[in-house]
Amino acid sequence: MKVVFRPEAEQELLEAQNWYEACAVGLGFEFARAVDAAISKMQRMPLAFPRIEGEFRHILTRKFPYSIIYHASSTEIIVVSVFHHRRKPKVWLQHTKG
Repeated sequence: MKVVFRPEAEQELLEAQNWYEACAVGLGFEFARAVDAAISKMQRMPLAFPRIEGEFRHILTRKFPYSIIYHASSTEIIVVSVFHHRRKPKVWLQHTKG
């Protein structure tokens, strides 16, 4: 199943990856691998993960305090946020407008 990142989600992903890489060489790569692993699971079983608001679901990344928030149709998965768990819980909803 095709995965599409909304621009805001792509920006969050890049910012987090850069932040981790600035903390320690190679840590940004490890974060990207954790996100890729979560996306692979999401592609295999898009409806298996908990709903958090309406049609939106989330999957946790391993080793990092992030969720990937998405919604799935019959043909694609749209990622709306790569969300740090310490942020305000509903901030990601702003990414669903427009």
